[in-house]
Amino acid sequence: MQIADIGNVQIHYRIDGDPDGAPIVFANSLGTDLRLWDDVLPHLPAGLRVIRFDKRGHGLSSQPPAPYSMGALVRDVEGLLDFLEVRDCVFVGLSIGGLIGQGLAVKRLDQVRALVLSNTAAKIGIPSIWQDRMDAIRKGGIEALADATMERWFSKTFRASPRHLLWRNMMVRQPVDGYLGCCAAISGTDFYTPTSGLRLPTLGIAGSEDGSTPPDLVRETVDLIPGSRFELMRRAGHLPCVEQPAEYAELLHSFLTEIGHV
Repeated sequence: MQIADIGNVQIHYRIDGDPDGAPIVFANSLGTDLRLWDDVLPHLPAGLRVIRFDKRGHGLSSQPPAPYSMGALVRDVEGLLDFLEVRDCVFVGLSIGGLIGQGLAVKRLDQVRALVLSNTAAKIGIPSIWQDRMDAIRKGGIEALADATMERWFSKTFRASPRHLLWRNMMVRQPVDGYLGCCAAISGTDFYTPTSGLRLPTLGIAGSEDGSTPPDLVRETVDLIPGSRFELMRRAGHLPCVEQPAEYAELLHSFLTEIGHV
């Protein structure tokens, strides 16, 4: 476990794989930490420098006062990658992580050579929905949203197993202020125009049973980027890297090979 002090925030990060390998950066969803990717890593090809981190207000990173802006979340990752001297990474972003990836690619094409936009969109939800969720959290804590979130996150089959409780527990144990801060960042973000200007290799991944960012929404965003590719994972929800890690890693491997990153 390592901490990067990048000024007004301290970001917890972890590096696995080949320290001299081609960089791949993973950004996780709202309410999860870098362990989201644990089961994917053993299936990744050799020769990668695998970088994971906890966004501000989550996991072991510091928690500045809410609300957060998407610009601040993007700057955090920009600062982390500068700290680690990372250039030309493949950035894999899931949900809010995908919003961060879009913002970073628009801002720093020297840092990002290719994008994987997983279970995400250029705009996720509408402000009134996020306001309702934030009001519910202020009244009843993250627990107030937990059951409904599990239904959006996971397929019915996965929810029938005790494994989904690990992710429910992870969600409700995130700092409330950090969760609220990131809700505000998502609420205020519409990247349709900037993302439509991107010109870099892009893979989109959606889950057929995703109740948070349905496949059509993911495809609509990925189609903004010319030459992009879209993959639908059947019988998977919002976190396909959890439900089907080997299959998810295979999609990444194919894309990495296709663009010459491995």
